[in-house]
Amino acid sequence: MKLDSYWNDSLPALPGAAAPALPAQVDVAIVGGGFTGLSAALALARRGARVVVLEAGATVAPEASGRNGGHVNNGLAVDYADVAARVGVDQARAWYHAYDDAVDTVDRLVREEGIDCDFLRHGKLKLATKAYQMDALHRSAERLVADGVDTDVQVLDAAHVQAEVQSERFMGGLLYKRSAQMHMGRFAQGLAQAAQRHGAQVYTGTRVNRVERVQGQVHRLHTDRGVVRANQVLLATGASRHGGYGSFGWLRRRIVPIGSFIVVTEPLGADRASALLAERRTYTTIANIHHYFRLTADHRLVFGGRARFAISSPQSDAASGEVLRAGLAATFPQLGKVRLDYCWGGLVDMTQDRLPHAGERDGLFYSMGYSGHGTQMSVHMGQCMADVMAGDASANPWKGRDWPAIPGHFGPPWFLPAVGLYFRLKDRVA
Repeated sequence: MKLDSYWNDSLPALPGAAAPALPAQVDVAIVGGGFTGLSAALALARRGARVVVLEAGATVAPEASGRNGGHVNNGLAVDYADVAARVGVDQARAWYHAYDDAVDTVDRLVREEGIDCDFLRHGKLKLATKAYQMDALHRSAERLVADGVDTDVQVLDAAHVQAEVQSERFMGGLLYKRSAQMHMGRFAQGLAQAAQRHGAQVYTGTRVNRVERVQGQVHRLHTDRGVVRANQVLLATGASRHGGYGSFGWLRRRIVPIGSFIVVTEPLGADRASALLAERRTYTTIANIHHYFRLTADHRLVFGGRARFAISSPQSDAASGEVLRAGLAATFPQLGKVRLDYCWGGLVDMTQDRLPHAGERDGLFYSMGYSGHGTQMSVHMGQCMADVMAGDASANPWKGRDWPAIPGHFGPPWFLPAVGLYFRLKDRVA
């Protein structure tokens, strides 16, 4: 079993990403070569801007963008009704629709740039294992329809779900028909190559250690390869632990890096895979310590979850893989001792309200905090922030939001084990 991301395994190196010399001056420097950074680079380069993407990792999308479950889902990461109660129906509806727009953005870029990434728009099925969860799904669907937010959602009973998902664990589910899925590694590389075709320069192995403000929005970026001067800077680092804490400390006090872990089986064969998940959607359970799963184009099962509240590392990933192996066996016992070919972990850039944050501070633009719901929103926000940096502040769907620091969070998240224990107990007593 490889302790590596299935999405990034065996991808060829990105051409031109290891060139030795950085440009001395650019219009825009982007810190982070994940989906936000690459999408922004593509949009800005299309406008004719001189753009450089600076990625600390050895490949593009080495962190959350290339280490997730492969879902491209619409719908908020938190309950729509709870958000509406806090900020009002109009704002909650707008944020919900931003996720619809985000899936559309991924769809559009795949088609416009001819990215071969197995993009499928088969929907997402949110699954209930307990009666109270089924009641919650009914209430959620009724509210989404009543407020005119999503009239396409559909509640499925146990018989319908078990005809589609070969497991006796589920009492029903809520179908979101606008969701999608794709091969994350091939999408990232295709997005990077599209940005390069339009003139952007993408550098891997180039850690930004410090960002120094010169005047106005002009900054010097001090990297392992030298200094780049940029008229504008976009921070698209997510929960990455690369870079100097001094330049990124304000952001890191507002994001908790939480590990999420994934295993991928051996190829199951077309017939066995289709019997397991007949509609080949993305699937997620709604427990606090939940699972998510889907099939790949080569008929593997991708099965993930917050197996342990711990930071990803080789040792942590391997331990989490065994937890997921047990979860997989409980969900699909008919797979028996199926071989696991891949196991890895990644960091979710969780915010206190589990919603994204994007804007400008001290002349630096930023977009991050996607909270485990980011594959589509990160791509979308790259396009949006390109518009914002070109002068259209209204292009940011998350503009004007306060972003207070998380109390007691000044470095490594020491409190994660306690948080994990709390949620596990909450699942048991519900």
